[in-house]
Amino acid sequence: MTSRRHPSTRAAQALGWVDPITGGVVPAIHPSVPYVRSEDGKPAKPTYTRDHNPTYDQAEALLADLEHGSASLLFSSGMSAATTVFETLAIGDHVVAPQQMYWTIRRWLQKLAEQQRIILDLVPNGDLKALEDVVQPGKTKVVWIETPANPSGAITDIRPTAAIAHAAGAHVVVDSTVVTPVLCRPLELGADLVMHSATKQLNGHADVLAGALVTAREDEFWERCCHERAHRGAVLGPFESWLLLRGMRTVFLRVTRSVESALRIAEAVRPHAAVLEVLYPGLPSHPGHDVAVRQMEGGFGMIVSLRLRGGFRAAQELPRTLQLFQDATSLGGVESLAEHRSPVEGSGTPVPDDLVRLSVGIEDANDLIADLLQGLNRLIPD
Repeated sequence: MTSRRHPSTRAAQALGWVDPITGGVVPAIHPSVPYVRSEDGKPAKPTYTRDHNPTYDQAEALLADLEHGSASLLFSSGMSAATTVFETLAIGDHVVAPQQMYWTIRRWLQKLAEQQRIILDLVPNGDLKALEDVVQPGKTKVVWIETPANPSGAITDIRPTAAIAHAAGAHVVVDSTVVTPVLCRPLELGADLVMHSATKQLNGHADVLAGALVTAREDEFWERCCHERAHRGAVLGPFESWLLLRGMRTVFLRVTRSVESALRIAEAVRPHAAVLEVLYPGLPSHPGHDVAVRQMEGGFGMIVSLRLRGGFRAAQELPRTLQLFQDATSLGGVESLAEHRSPVEGSGTPVPDDLVRLSVGIEDANDLIADLLQGLNRLIPD
């Protein structure tokens, strides 16, 4: 019966969980690290929190349910979730990743390649021909997708990308941080794993550092990911797990609100004289719009990026002139943020130096638009 209900209902009720002892409707926090063995001396389950903790259960179960996956794992950060995937690889395995992606993962992959731990090819986002040209049957082990890409909004068509990767024997991993399962479920489109920086919109309150992996099936690749998490200690604490579950229970409300506002903002600022280009897949002018419409539902994400006619100096100035958008690094929280992105990523970034990334929160859209317009107006010479 539960599976037939709308996912927003399942999220709000944490899959209908009720404490079997107390009848409480809010899952408890289990801070204990060790657990007593059974009377015959066999290890209990859980045995030790680095491997498993009951507080993880509800959050992992809910995320797997929302992604239509078989199982999920929580991690201490999005980076720890991402790096766990690549730590399962053997020396010399081949990885394909997009040119536009979360910069810290890209830098980390490039470092692995420099150390000759992996062979790495970076291809243009969504370019199926480029992917076909670089995949190596039997050698390519992971094809990494980030869609929409942060901060450009570049879109990758997951289904044909997965078909190419699988034909070469590779696993497909999708960084779905920007959209969450509210808007897109990559496992339904052929992906093998989904990765989230759960710090962002899954939690949604900017008070938890967390990551997650969700798998389509509990195969040998997944078992290696489980092993890596336990043995590298990249686990989320019980209190953070509880906070993450609390956040996920409102994820549909928050995502729906933020993406509705994001589209309104993109449309409102696009004609402004200070704006060179608005990068948002919800706009028909965006090169990935048609694919985004096909594989996403209910919206196009909370990131709106503005390229400004005034170049670097205008991008540097705009976040400082805004009153509601905070000049800070992150995205997906209830509060809206604005950031001049290229200085954060440093040399070698594909992000233009005239780009300001907006993370749209849940404030009133009219207030946010008014704030942006007054800030943009200040960039126009008298």
